[in-house]
Amino acid sequence: MAPLTTKLTVFALILGVCTPIAGMAQTTDAPTADTTVAPATDAPKPAPGVGDDLSLGVTEGAGTGIGSSYTVASFEAWEQRCIRSESGADPCQLYQLLKDETGNSVAEIAIFGLPAGTKGPAVAGANIVVPLETLLTEGVSVRVDEGKGKTYPFSVCSGQGCIARVGLTAEELDGMRKGAGGIVSIVPFIAPDQRVELTLSLKGFTAGYTATEEMNAKADAAAAAADAAAAAANKE
Repeated sequence: MAPLTTKLTVFALILGVCTPIAGMAQTTDAPTADTTVAPATDAPKPAPGVGDDLSLGVTEGAGTGIGSSYTVASFEAWEQRCIRSESGADPCQLYQLLKDETGNSVAEIAIFGLPAGTKGPAVAGANIVVPLETLLTEGVSVRVDEGKGKTYPFSVCSGQGCIARVGLTAEELDGMRKGAGGIVSIVPFIAPDQRVELTLSLKGFTAGYTATEEMNAKADAAAAAADAAAAAANKE
């Protein structure tokens, strides 16, 4: 069995930063002495699929339209990230990138308040995204300070990773406001007998969550005003 440090490195690289480019190395037969150079128009075409994974880049200034995300402010370990909307009052969430002990990016968590009047014990939600080669049957566990942890199932996997949709009660949210830190842990598929523990910093959480809630309240008010204006226009 490979050392744990090697497994963690492989596990962290699942995010795709080291995907090899297919078709870069090719071999050709050595030309004979009387070989002539064919016109460019007669050059052999690349095999289907070669070059499909090459990036064409992103035009500068792109990603600023409706639906794109951006960072508004930082609150120590957290970032307030928002999504551009037509009203200009953009909905936001509190975001943190989770790294292992060697500094490799492994997972991410985004926390957001639920709309007023939402039924059920949850007052806030969170999306936790982990690498694709996570042992899904073990779920993802979250513990704050020395309290008892909770394990949550994964809802879906996409090209970016596997996502657990978490509901937070008022008591749990209050614990995060008062807490010093937490642990988010997952089990690698390649090492089912081991657990990867990622430090969740709660520095700046209270200020960041308050700012996020204030901006979301403005976004909700703007959306309600837009709906009321549209309804009034339809009656005319």
